[in-house]
Amino acid sequence: MGLIASLPDINKQKNAVFVMHEKSEKLIPLHTHTKGQLSYTEGGIAYITIDYHTYVVPARHYFWIPAGMTHVLRVGHSATVLRSLYFYDHDDDRHPFYSQLGIYPASELLIQMINYSERWDGRHVTSKDDNFEFLVALKNLLPELNNKALPIVLPITDDEQMQSIIKYLEQNIGEKLSLESVSRRFNMSERSMSRLFQANLKISFLQYLKTLRMVKAIEMILKTNRPIGDIAFSVGYNTIGSFSDTFREFTHSRPSDFRKG
Repeated sequence: MGLIASLPDINKQKNAVFVMHEKSEKLIPLHTHTKGQLSYTEGGIAYITIDYHTYVVPARHYFWIPAGMTHVLRVGHSATVLRSLYFYDHDDDRHPFYSQLGIYPASELLIQMINYSERWDGRHVTSKDDNFEFLVALKNLLPELNNKALPIVLPITDDEQMQSIIKYLEQNIGEKLSLESVSRRFNMSERSMSRLFQANLKISFLQYLKTLRMVKAIEMILKTNRPIGDIAFSVGYNTIGSFSDTFREFTHSRPSDFRKG
């Protein structure tokens, strides 16, 4: 049974933990559940869309989606298994962690704990089950990990003009793009282009472009064996140094370290 078919089951047994490990569908459309979701995408990349913002979840990162938060989940083609635990929410108010969407680097301990839960795959685990305390401990551990959230966010929009500009940026990401050149390409003044980005995406042109380049770079690092220098050039950077510095700003990791593991 895939995740889409399992959605009605997740909300059953209010005080239980529902466990699902699966080779995931590519797209789980807009949905919500009454439990908090802890997921780890093994070996791939995932995208969570909430309120016109798409959050990028690279490999070796996990995400927490609070109970009741409506979202779309897309899993990249190189992902092997989406490992998810859906937790009871009756004690979520004891820590702010549980009420916020978060994407965090996964420690080896957490990865092993999530992997261990596969023994309950497809089941609701309750206090009557052996080792239920293990899942309770896993949930309780999350706020204590003190990991820095990974804020890689690409805003999206229904505005057709803005969508055309975004498509152009994606198709020409390796070029020397600037506010001036893109404005000229779309017969707009730089001021009008800047206003369009702020009005529709709530982000500046340059910040959007930088984020888009980092998302494309992460995808290439995780999905290909291309040298880091080639990837830097492919997303519009002239030097590996400037690319590496920007990459670290976004991911708290160097590109070469990011690929390891």
